[in-house]
Amino acid sequence: MLTCKEQVARSSDYLDGQLSFRERLMMRHHLMFCRNCRRFVRQMRLMQATLREMPEDAVPDVDKIAERLAAERRKDIP
Repeated sequence: MLTCKEQVARSSDYLDGQLSFRERLMMRHHLMFCRNCRRFVRQMRLMQATLREMPEDAVPDVDKIAERLAAERRKDIP
């Protein structure tokens, strides 16, 4: 069985479908028994889906927006 560290290292390849049949079985076996790694893989899937939905074009004035948000955050910190 894979260790959690090995599972995390192979997670991207697993989600991208780049593992061999044997490696996929090892990943699935580990995920059946490890709640933390299942959560990690779910979070990675969510992140991939979110990134796919983001626009490819850069937002104009992104630096100004970041500065404004940082300034607002500093106001909220006592």
